Formats: sequence, C-alpha cells, structure tokens
Amino acid sequence: MWIIDSHCHLDSEDFRGDLRDVITRARAAGVIRLLTVNTNLQKFENLLSIAEQFEEVFCSVGVHPHEVEHAGVANSETLLAYVKHPKVIGIGETGLDYYYKNAPISAQKANFVSHISAARKSGLPLIVHSRDADNDMASILEQEYKKGNFSCVLHCFTGGPGLAKRALALGCYFSFSGIITFKNANNLREIANTIPNDRLLVETDSPYLAPVPHRGKRNEPAYVCCCNAMLAKIKNVKPEEMAELTSKNFCDLFSKMPEVAI
Repeated sequence: MWIIDSHCHLDSEDFRGDLRDVITRARAAGVIRLLTVNTNLQKFENLLSIAEQFEEVFCSVGVHPHEVEHAGVANSETLLAYVKHPKVIGIGETGLDYYYKNAPISAQKANFVSHISAARKSGLPLIVHSRDADNDMASILEQEYKKGNFSCVLHCFTGGPGLAKRALALGCYFSFSGIITFKNANNLREIANTIPNDRLLVETDSPYLAPVPHRGKRNEPAYVCCCNAMLAKIKNVKPEEMAELTSKNFCDLFSKMPEVAI
C-alpha cells in the first residue's frame, strides 16, 4: 500500500535528533510523498533544505495565523518569490485561529487574504488552517472566490457541517488528521462521511496529534496509515482503496509535484 502524508512539520524541534530515521520509517510504512508545511518565513530556508535532502519530501511557503503577531502579515509578492523553487508546491499554512487568538483577528484576516492572492497568482493550492472561525472562514473564502478562482485544502479539518457545506460548494478539499481516530470525535467522523471521495486527503500534522493507538506520543508521518484506516472504515472501503484515492487527490491538487505512479 502506498500513501501520501499531505501535511507534516519535519522542521519541528521534535524531529531534530532523528529526522532521517523518521523518514526511513515513513518509507517502510509505504509513505511515498510528504508535504512539510511552512509556518514562518524566517524558517523557510531550513524547511527547504529538508525538502532538498529527501527525494520524497516537498514543502510549502507561508505564515501561520499564530505567527502573524511576530512575523507580520505576509506580502503576496514575497510569497511568490519563493514558489519558483521546484520543491515548493503549495501556499501556507495560513488562515484563522480564534481559539488561541495569538494575533489580532484583523491581522489574521489580512494575512489570509494575502496568501489567497499568492495562491491565485501562482496557481498553487492554498493550505488553510481554521479553528473556531467557521463563519468568517467560509465568508472570506466565498468573497475571495468571487474575485478569481484558486484551489485550497482545509487541513486538519475540525469545522462544523456548515463550513463543510459552504467549502464543498467552492470545490475545496478536506484533509483529516489523527483527530478522526479519537474516541470523542464522532461528530467529525459524521462530517467526514459526507465529504465526496474525490475531495479527501489524509495527514498527520506531525509531530502533533498522534492518532490512536499512538495518542500521547510524538506523531510522525508513518502514522498516517492509522488516519487512513479510520477514514476507510468511515467510508466502508478497504484501506488500500482509501490510500489510493487520497494519494490521487493529493496529486491532482498539488499538481506542480512531479507525477508519481499510484
């Protein structure tokens, strides 16, 4: 079985001591591609060096809403300067986080819109972080789609049915993490079951959110198979079939990445 981890953070301090072993275990688990996601432009060069070091690793460029207060609102032209590198295949992660509110909401919104502009101009997909911001998230996406098309994935989706319905109407993709395996995630599993198969991705968001049976431990890309197994159970298909369709969806969305046989 081959599978793609659509969202991880390989530049995390948690991987500093054994990153090569982490990649080796991912390969052994059948993970053929990994997208390591940028959260702060000051950390981009280190992230890119990891992507250049491993053939199966690609990266994105962007400023996470948590980072806006210190890193500032990203300039779309600055983001566009980074996407020329062949290993950069996405914009983000960006979006809105009203749970922690590490940055003023107005700054988060400005940062988000700047990333949308870069995604629209570059043709690269937008990687969206949304927490406790369903209505504003849906409204901004709807407003921005009216200005011109762009593609996006709502990563580590934990939103409600309203956001899911409005984002689906725009053609968004949805990526599910280890949260979908948690005992108390019945509502999320119900929403996942409503998402069309051609809009599904799986991710670890590692080193965070380790899935059952690894919950409480450091997460890593090899564990994406656990997320895939739960999504397959929800959709009543074999894990191999789910891995194939989510990998195909990833390749369709992140089409700048060189073609890989699925």
